[in-house]
Parts: sequence; structure tokens; C-alpha cells
Amino acid sequence: MDLTSFSLGDPLLWGKLFEIILLNVILSGDNAVVIALACRALAPEQRTKGIALGAAVAVVLRIAFTVVIASLLSMPFLRIVGAGLLIWIAVKLLVEDEGQDEDSIAASSKLWKAVQTVAIADVVMSLDNVLAIAGVARDSMPLLIVGLVISIPLIVVGASLITNLLTRFPILVWAGAGLLGWVAGEMLDSDPWLVTRFGAELLHQLEYPVAILGALLVLGLGYLIKSRRPDPAH
Repeated sequence: MDLTSFSLGDPLLWGKLFEIILLNVILSGDNAVVIALACRALAPEQRTKGIALGAAVAVVLRIAFTVVIASLLSMPFLRIVGAGLLIWIAVKLLVEDEGQDEDSIAASSKLWKAVQTVAIADVVMSLDNVLAIAGVARDSMPLLIVGLVISIPLIVVGASLITNLLTRFPILVWAGAGLLGWVAGEMLDSDPWLVTRFGAELLHQLEYPVAILGALLVLGLGYLIKSRRPDPAH
């Protein structure tokens, strides 16, 4: 399907565009959580900028993955490595102290550190998302890009709402980190090498147990690391 073959009044064009926007927003729920977790420690004046940059990075990387890396999804061990990275990111976001190095780290450095965290996490989590979005866009790269760009403000709104909730209810930070662990478990369970070795039926039965294990692993590691850190109040 070529975008140039449709007029702006063509309902099929707008239908496809709506599908891509809706699909990207749904698939970006975990991305919004990562953006919110990474930006929660920023100063209020930096937080909006961090969320906007994080969302832009997420969408740009989604486009790049859809164009270039969709063919790599069938590679063995790729999702296993991705799951490990995602667990590391989740634990890192969980144990980071909001007040850590507040005086020694410049605001710009903290901002770009947050954006880098978002970028790494989105690279990992985009592995599954790109196929669904590319399936809707078919051969129309302009349609794909337009749909994803329009999605940026929607992701920003989602990340902003979650950031406000994390600020008001810090316990939700643990829930967000657990969600990333859950996603890591699902990613691990779908690796082609494991499917070939153990069979799709068995891995399908283990999907939820592995996802739960991933969430528990993140929460357990986070609790262990935080409990062993010295209390800054003493």
C-alpha cells in the first residue's frame, strides 16, 4: 500500500492511520512506565523536558526498529539477552535514590541520563511491538512514520500522568518495576531458541509463571540491594 495512492478524503487511509496510532499507544503503555520511572527524580523544571525527549526517543526508535530490525526477531537468544537487559534496567530504576548526588550532578546530566535509560529500555521492548505496527502499515513507510509521530503527544500525556502518580504514591515505583520484570519474563518465554528446544505448547503453558518469576526477580533484587545500602540519614 502506497500512501501517495490515497487522497486525504479516503476513509481507508484514515482508518489505517487510526489503527497505527491506537496500536502504538496500546503497545507504548510499558514505555510510558519506563519514561515515568526514569524522569521521576528530575527537578520539576526538567521533568517535562525529560518526558518529552523520552517519548520522542521511544517513537524514533520504534520507527527505526520497524524499518531495519524486524527481521532479527527470529534470531535465537536475542529475546533472552533482551529480557536480561530489561531486568537490569528495572532493578536500576528501582534502586536509584531520587536524592542521590543531587548537588554533584548537573541538571542537564541527570536529564540526559534519564533519556539514555529510556532509549535502552525502548530498544529492548520494541522487539515485539514493531511487527504489529508494520503489519498495519504494510509497504507504506510514510503512513507508518506519520502515525508514530502523531502518537508522541499521546505517549507524553501517559508518561506525565504516571509520573505524577509516582510522585504522589512512591509505592507505585515498585509496581512499575515489577511490570518491567513481567515484560522481561514474557520476552524470555518467547525466544525462538527456547521454542525450538522445549516446544511452543510447553512455553505457552509457562508464559504466566515465567512472567511472574520475572516480576518477583526484579522486586527481590531491588529489595535486597536497597536493604544493604547504608541509611543516608545516619
